Amino acid sequence: MKGTVVTFNVTDDERGDWAVLRVTGELDLVTSPVLRQRVHDKVADGRHSLVVDLSGVVFCDSSGIGVLIATRRLLRSCQGRLRLILPAVGAAEGSHVNRVIGALGVRRLFDVHADVSAAVAEEDRPLSA
Repeated sequence: MKGTVVTFNVTDDERGDWAVLRVTGELDLVTSPVLRQRVHDKVADGRHSLVVDLSGVVFCDSSGIGVLIATRRLLRSCQGRLRLILPAVGAAEGSHVNRVIGALGVRRLFDVHADVSAAVAEEDRPLSA
């Protein structure tokens, strides 16, 4: 019986002032350093408004959540903005990340939106401590 290979990928996009990182595949111990580096590259390029689209993530473990928390901390340190795209629990795709964030009790840390258009259209809300 063959296992299904899930390809991990992070693609870049720009939406006005916002840098958008679209993540697909499994966000885990092996792949989370890739996302961490892409976030650091964006911040080093002077991009402090970041949308991380997790709607294509089919699996996420605690190391993936750790990258999201570290991203939040990094952007707060430079007065930046972070918004996550997470389909609602029960949606066909992406609900796994939403469940993991909820189970770990860290959902309140993130500014979560249903899609990129909604995320970039929202008024600013400062990142709380």
